[in-house]
Amino acid sequence: MPSAAPTNQLPGVEQSYGFGGTNYGSDRRLKNNISKIGKSPSGLNIYSFEYNDKKFGEGIWQGVMSDEIPAIAVINHEDGFDRVDYSLLDVEFKQI
Repeated sequence: MPSAAPTNQLPGVEQSYGFGGTNYGSDRRLKNNISKIGKSPSGLNIYSFEYNDKKFGEGIWQGVMSDEIPAIAVINHEDGFDRVDYSLLDVEFKQI
């Protein structure tokens, strides 16, 4: 069963809502210090990273890159950067 992202807003993290779930900025262009740290049970790459703009969150995070996941989980945000609906994936978005 896929692991869902938390439904409450993480402190200091910009989030948007869509597809009935919580989604987070997962566009590669929003991130730096990107390192692959593993794979999910379904084979998705899991990365650690930091956000370029701290409005998305400070510190080190775990998640996916929107260009590597099934299109159904990618949300094209009005700002031009992709968001990911983690409720559709078996990866947990979290601060590490």
